[in-house]
Amino acid sequence: MNTRTLKDGLYAQVARVGSALASPKRLELVELLAQGEKSVEALAQAAAIDVKLASAHLRVLRGAQLVDVRRDGRHRVYRLSGADVSALWVQLRELATAHLAELQLAMQQLLAAPERLTPHSAAALLARVRRGDVVLLDVRPHGEYRAAHLPGARSIPLDELEARLGELPRGCDVVAYCRGPFCVMSDAAVELLERHGLRARKHADGVPQWRAAGLPLESASV
Repeated sequence: MNTRTLKDGLYAQVARVGSALASPKRLELVELLAQGEKSVEALAQAAAIDVKLASAHLRVLRGAQLVDVRRDGRHRVYRLSGADVSALWVQLRELATAHLAELQLAMQQLLAAPERLTPHSAAALLARVRRGDVVLLDVRPHGEYRAAHLPGARSIPLDELEARLGELPRGCDVVAYCRGPFCVMSDAAVELLERHGLRARKHADGVPQWRAAGLPLESASV
């Protein structure tokens, strides 16, 4: 085998990863799996596609060795093949945000109320949580919280929040977070909390961003 053929083969193998990620829905599936393992049915529902299409996208990701699968009774449950896949998603999103004006504009529209973002760094936020100055609220589904969550966070999924407002102290600031910068569950949570008279802010980063930054995470049953 000559050198040119060898080099072409090397680039082709790397291109398998790029090709597998060259789909908006497959990127969304990677972000969802960065929260924790999920069945095909759960992924399809969260990504607003049918199960057949979700399965097809997952086969492509598995072909590039980005996801693994296991059987759980009649269900097929997927997970990322490593924490480096989650980090790749974070790095890709950050690179796109830095270079694409269209994405920057879309993010500005998504963050229609930037004053609702917490001004604190991750370290400062953790310090406030540990002192009891802030209630850190994870509004993702319970399963994602169990898989990994920010230190000291309480789990109240968005669809349960209004019914469980009494669990939140009135004299304390609440900081809500969800799956990451593209996720709007925490925005809805902050709006709901403010309507009920609580002081609330949003933390834009989620578990994938904290993991990529080497920040501490916890896992627990709820």
